[in-house]
Amino acid sequence: MAQLLRIACWDYDRVNPLRDGRIGIEGCEIQFTVDAPHNFFFKAGESPPFEVMEQSLSSYLMKRSRGPTPYTAIPVFPARMFRHSAIYIRTDRGIKSGGDLKGKRIGVPFFGITAAMTARGILADEYGVKAEDIIWVNGGLEDPAQALMQDLGLPKAIRIEQAAGKSLSQLLAEGGIDGIITAASPSTMNAPGVARLFPDYRAAEQAYFRKTKIFPVMHAIGIKTELLERDPSIAERVYRGFAAAKDLCMADLDGDGGAVKAMVPWLGPELAATRAAMGDDFWPYGLERNRATLEAATRWSFEQHLSPRRLAVEELFAPETLALG
Repeated sequence: MAQLLRIACWDYDRVNPLRDGRIGIEGCEIQFTVDAPHNFFFKAGESPPFEVMEQSLSSYLMKRSRGPTPYTAIPVFPARMFRHSAIYIRTDRGIKSGGDLKGKRIGVPFFGITAAMTARGILADEYGVKAEDIIWVNGGLEDPAQALMQDLGLPKAIRIEQAAGKSLSQLLAEGGIDGIITAASPSTMNAPGVARLFPDYRAAEQAYFRKTKIFPVMHAIGIKTELLERDPSIAERVYRGFAAAKDLCMADLDGDGGAVKAMVPWLGPELAATRAAMGDDFWPYGLERNRATLEAATRWSFEQHLSPRRLAVEELFAPETLALG
């Protein structure tokens, strides 16, 4: 009898072949739940009814560095994104480059989110601006009531204020803060006096990749630790299923059936440009092919006081998957 495997993940194109049944996982019957990732993340420390669930990388690093975790990751990364595009600024504060953010008041929906951790890591590595150099304003991006104020155990050197009664988007437009770091674009991004720190963020991100070979990971796939303890073989089988789904997705993008599957008129040239900048397999799975990216993430988490110790990348994943990829 096939094992029931309940998977919770967003409907990414690189995952959809598992969801629609074109790709399977050996020995398993898949039951797929689609929802926005943040709706899963708040359940990752509880007991959600999913054997396999998308994980916030930053949250996972914080938990993993403190002890056992309810989910153990495998080196499958359904969400990745450069985060130069996530930094918005006031244009009337003398901010011309990342280094000018020192001493500024920057809004963030939650200090610990992966997007903010990544952007801060880039600012520290490339511009010498540490997390301690900025005054962070915590608040809801669009709704003041949606502010996340979990206690992360941060030292006093990390200065966090609370946005009082206004959303971060409103404060940015009104000049109440000097900028925002946010995964989702603020509704006031086109307001007078508001701009991205990197207007040509694509060029900045490509230059960053050429220099560092880092393609930041936002989310990883996790398998319930108790399931792995009972059946360690499930780790490799789930990995291979997700890898096969990604390969099929890439074949779909490459296919020339007379019509593109994605609503991007110039998908072919865009794929060619991406490969020219990042290589043929620009979205790799596996530990070794992502070592530089993962080592940066574990270092950023530690340097920003999110993790009490810096994890070795081998500690992140199920042992059965360390050599895969």
